[in-house]
Amino acid sequence: MEAVPRMPMIWLDLKEAGEFAFNAAVKKSAVNVPRDFEGCSTLRKYFGQLHYLQSRIPMGAEQEAAVPIAWTEIFSGKTVTHEDIKYEQACILYNLGALHSMLGAMDKRVSEECAAGAFTYLRDHFPHSYSVDMSHQILNLNINLMLGQAQECLLEKSMLDNRKSFLVARISAQVVDYYKEACRALENSETASLLGKIQKDWKKLVQMKIYYFAAVAHLHMGKQAEEQQKFGERVIYFQSALDKLNEAIKLAKGQPETVQEALRFTMDVIGGKYNSAKKDNDFIYHEAVPALDTLQSVKGASLVKALPVNPTDPAVTGPDIFAKLVPMAAHEASSLYSEEKAKLLRDVMAKIEAKNEVLDQFMDSMQLDPETVDNLDMYNHIPPILMEKCAALSVRPDTVKNLVQSMQVLSGVFTDVEASLKEIRDLLEEDEVQERKLQELLGKVPPPQGSPPPPSPGLAEVSKECSKYMEVHEKASFTNTELHKAMNLHIGNLRLLSGPLEQVRAALPSPTLSEDDKQVLQNLKRILAKVQEMRDQRMSLEQQLREMIQKDDITTSLVTTDRSEMKKLFEEQLKKYDQIKVYLEQNLAAQENVLKALTDANVKYAAVRKALAEVEHKWNTTVQTLVASYEAYEDLMKKSQEGKDFYTDLEGKAAKLLEKARAACQAAEANRQQILEKELKKQPPPRPTAPKPALQKKQLELEAGGLDAGDLPKPAAGSG
Repeated sequence: MEAVPRMPMIWLDLKEAGEFAFNAAVKKSAVNVPRDFEGCSTLRKYFGQLHYLQSRIPMGAEQEAAVPIAWTEIFSGKTVTHEDIKYEQACILYNLGALHSMLGAMDKRVSEECAAGAFTYLRDHFPHSYSVDMSHQILNLNINLMLGQAQECLLEKSMLDNRKSFLVARISAQVVDYYKEACRALENSETASLLGKIQKDWKKLVQMKIYYFAAVAHLHMGKQAEEQQKFGERVIYFQSALDKLNEAIKLAKGQPETVQEALRFTMDVIGGKYNSAKKDNDFIYHEAVPALDTLQSVKGASLVKALPVNPTDPAVTGPDIFAKLVPMAAHEASSLYSEEKAKLLRDVMAKIEAKNEVLDQFMDSMQLDPETVDNLDMYNHIPPILMEKCAALSVRPDTVKNLVQSMQVLSGVFTDVEASLKEIRDLLEEDEVQERKLQELLGKVPPPQGSPPPPSPGLAEVSKECSKYMEVHEKASFTNTELHKAMNLHIGNLRLLSGPLEQVRAALPSPTLSEDDKQVLQNLKRILAKVQEMRDQRMSLEQQLREMIQKDDITTSLVTTDRSEMKKLFEEQLKKYDQIKVYLEQNLAAQENVLKALTDANVKYAAVRKALAEVEHKWNTTVQTLVASYEAYEDLMKKSQEGKDFYTDLEGKAAKLLEKARAACQAAEANRQQILEKELKKQPPPRPTAPKPALQKKQLELEAGGLDAGDLPKPAAGSG
């Protein structure tokens, strides 16, 4: 993008220290540090010295020199006290991570990897039972948030440095992956209960970011396709980016103005790219636009990591002020054993994460949610939105009656207008016929067939106005017809919504499953429950392993063990983990069989799934149609009234025009009579013996033309 809009980042509050029987000056400098990198340095030094202290003086839980240590728990504000020096270390380490997160959220956008490192070390080396804010779930959430934000910072720099589009897309995709992990943690019911009110805000921001950075990833995939002159792929990537950005915008409601500005800026960029790409492809390149799922997915590229914490690094912690209190060999041996435990945990976690990744991808591809896999319960109830419409109509019992009456009145006025215009048209046509006959009787050449003789000025005006009204009527007739169609479309639904709820419920589609279908469904749900059981057991075993490792302290044994026997002691001590490792291996091995069974069950479920999907689609369509009919009522009444007003006005004009037409036709007829009388007077007087053939012929012609011979002028008395 031409510039890089910034999204806000989540940062964590620092814990507050309570009672601790320690030197006042040390306590003051360690727990009230400045909110800057100097504060981070102070915390690291204090943490390192505590590490040296606890390895020499028995200040751990239930040890001789243990003293009460109090800290405030972040989410509840309660004071939590433990008689364990490790609790002090854990709280300092938490504050180190929180302070780094605070600094990382500032304009410089640095320090997130340090925060992730602090929380990772806290998760892997300390018990999780000290307080809620340092539980395993919360620490995992914090780690993924910090890694995601660190990757986000790297993404900003990559775009500012104009790195290659494909690399930027992969970096952005990895941001999405980290935030998805964080979102899974936020959606966990236990985590949500621990976080309290802040969970909703974090979840909303993280979900918005997932769609936003997915849009950025597809924007840059589209730019790469553009560079490769793959114009069809370019269109679908930009379209996908636009769709995902629209989802982000929906989720951004309530976010600060800076977020809205970033979204508007990104919408301008992506919208412009999409419109330009589509127009170029439609009019210039004409490449087929592939479906998005046929293209290779964007695999994230993680370019950040949790920076390790080393409590014994003298460059960070300074010199060991307790070096003379405990033999250094025991301390070193303890560190080596801790590394052996960490190695064991890393090996086990690598296997667990590999299996979890396969399981997550498999379940994502299946799109099977155990909670909604059959959704049969929804068909037993009328949805709330329909209940609302039914309730609204129950207090307006004359809804359908009023609509029908309104449309009947409209039809009556419409018919009156049509009758008036037809009568005017008939009068004009009759006048035209009589005029043509007169012309023929007078021996004039009539106009060609289809070309009426010129009407009198009065009738010409009537004809012009009639044509105008006819045109207006025809246009309005189409609207009137459409209005009646709309009424006929909605009237039945309105009657249904006004009737008993049992009829409404009966009108909604519902699935009909055979016993075999039900068996297939139950089998699928059973296997899905097995999948969840396998997940839960795996998480429980992992938690047990971590707790065992945290509690495993052999410092006392190391002090009395000869250096040459250390390796043997380590091997003996690590055997305590063999049993739980076996359980984990069995759990991981079972996954293949469970997924195979799920695959088979899903194949059998395909037909049932399709049928349920079709019924659900019909259900939703029916509900939407009924709701649309309710919402159309006011519009129909309004348009019906407008139609009545229009036709009432037109009917008045047509009635006046009809009177005018009658008068004009009468005047034209009288004029024709005068012309005939003048014409007959020009004829020679008839002989007494018999009428002249010419006059006889003229008389016959007049009679044939519809004129009575009695209307001819009488010859004078005695003329011969």
